[in-house]
Amino acid sequence: MATISVSQLKGGEKINDNVQTKHGNILFPKGRIVIDKDIEILKAFLIPSISIESKVNEQENITETIIEEPSSSILPFFEQYDKMLVLMRKVFISVGGSNFPILEVRTQLEALIKHIDQYQILTFNPKSYQLSDFLYHNSIMVSLTSYTLAKWHGLPTKDLMPVALSGLLHDIGNAKVDSAILYNPKKLTPDELEEMKQHTVIGYNLLKGVAAINEGVKLSAIQHHEREDGSGYPNGIKGDKIHLYSKIVAIADMFHAMTSDRYHKKATSRYQVLDQLFTESFGKLDPVMVQTFIQKVTQFHNGVLVKLSDGRIGEIVFSDRANPTRPWVNVNGQIINLTIQRNLHIQDVILK
Repeated sequence: MATISVSQLKGGEKINDNVQTKHGNILFPKGRIVIDKDIEILKAFLIPSISIESKVNEQENITETIIEEPSSSILPFFEQYDKMLVLMRKVFISVGGSNFPILEVRTQLEALIKHIDQYQILTFNPKSYQLSDFLYHNSIMVSLTSYTLAKWHGLPTKDLMPVALSGLLHDIGNAKVDSAILYNPKKLTPDELEEMKQHTVIGYNLLKGVAAINEGVKLSAIQHHEREDGSGYPNGIKGDKIHLYSKIVAIADMFHAMTSDRYHKKATSRYQVLDQLFTESFGKLDPVMVQTFIQKVTQFHNGVLVKLSDGRIGEIVFSDRANPTRPWVNVNGQIINLTIQRNLHIQDVILK
């Protein structure tokens, strides 16, 4: 073992002792393999040096590069996610035929949801993300988030898979929208926007003849852009006419659409999107479910590392239940109350 200056630290080193912040919270645990991002965090917390294990190869007397394999408990989720991604590409390409592969879709979705405990809404990123795959990734993430929100909201077990299917198939109508509109990097013209909005009606028509899914799944395709105050589309119906599945999918869809890179818009910070949901969407989305969603996804323990919008890194030291998206953050001994300092927001959560 050896003690090394953080300025000399390189990726691949193995930490020999827990690295603690000035307030006694564990920044990195013993045994962690250092990556480049970790070095940035160590410097931000003014850690001068750490203890590492020797990596000298006794036979060749050279420095080894240590690569930590992902935990085996995480692998099944990503394996099933990738299979779901391949299947959704196939479904979007072939949809409209007489035989919708609903059994295959349901079976693969069930296989993915078996590992949903590895899915963290606020911090999840697909392993490889391409703009051309946005619709497929969005469908899968909306499905997983809808399932999770339905559980949080207390829906009966019998409704959970239908809700997940609602999220997975909510945008299926986009399979029939002109790709020049779907992948347009510029603001759509009024005519193009109207054509885009037709994906809701198209989606319902594609699903209405599929006997193996219930009416709530089908209605989610046409209703996920309807709003509580009647300002949505395609029919401008109000809250009491919108199916519960559709209300859940609408929240998940808005969150993932805004926090993902798209052809016409870069991703917005997830905490900023939560702020927008919290402050602007009442009257548009179901307020009880919005509050449940925000409270649950922001339930981090004190000591979680976050990156602020000005680039500084700190740790959450207090979360105000009345302002769940704006906790107190300790940055090198300075407490920043984001409830007061509205010019700042959390840009990202840093996973250890």
